[in-house]
Amino acid sequence: MSTTEAEIVSRVRSFIQENFLYMRPNVEIGPDDRLLEQGIIDSMGVLDLLNFLEEAFDVHVADDELTEDNLGTLAGIGRFVMAKANDMAAD
Repeated sequence: MSTTEAEIVSRVRSFIQENFLYMRPNVEIGPDDRLLEQGIIDSMGVLDLLNFLEEAFDVHVADDELTEDNLGTLAGIGRFVMAKANDMAAD
């Protein structure tokens, strides 16, 4: 995968805006905004986000990887997906 971290963040931001913030189009999500804490997504939304990440970036998220560091912010998601992609490329 030759996707950059910035591209991952951009695609995830678009996904969140289209699926969770469509009724609040003026909400801006910063790279370090806490998605759950700020009510941008809820626990069910996390499942939708996981499905999106698996389909869009071909990464599998293990149960022990479901952490605030990995999935709590756009920046965290970008780093996490890049690390997973790099791990897969190394295999």
